[in-house]
Amino acid sequence: MVEGFIFHPGALSRPEQEALAAEVFVAAEDAPFWQPVVPGGKAMSVRMTGLGPLSWVSDLKGYRYEARHPQTGKPWPPMPPMLLALWRRYAPEAPEPDACLANLYREGAKMGLHQDKDEADFSAPVLSVSLGDTAVFRIGGTTRGGPTRSVRLSSGDVCLLTGPARLAFHGIDRVLAGSSTLIPGGGRLNLTLRRAR
Repeated sequence: MVEGFIFHPGALSRPEQEALAAEVFVAAEDAPFWQPVVPGGKAMSVRMTGLGPLSWVSDLKGYRYEARHPQTGKPWPPMPPMLLALWRRYAPEAPEPDACLANLYREGAKMGLHQDKDEADFSAPVLSVSLGDTAVFRIGGTTRGGPTRSVRLSSGDVCLLTGPARLAFHGIDRVLAGSSTLIPGGGRLNLTLRRAR
């Protein structure tokens, strides 16, 4: 596997997964999931919202972090304490996260290979929490088109992109529909914590 990709399978119990998913969907009542578009104008297949002081947004103007929901204009809801506890457990040396992206993958959604590079400091890791249906996650090196590896991320799994993997190209090839009963209406919820500032 890519150096700096740290995988913690089964980090969250089923009751913890249920509690965390419920908190995110309650937060989404104030900060609804929306379907971002990339600068070229194409809509992404995932739906997205955010938690914490900042969240990542994408539109025709580009990629960036914002303090307010692009549709409601309101600040993002706070991060659930369970997410902060996971960060402190698995990234204790890193500064506290100030952004959490919540990506909702319904049937057919995926995420092309990309780098997380809109943050000010790449020394802090990206921590990812998987909830719901299993995803086929692909990760490569720091150049597009190089060799990649795949790993299945199941509900309750946590992984980190740190060190050499922090700027690795990665994405979701597909989500295995029906592999979990956690998410109401089916699908996968991915939560990624970052230090954006």
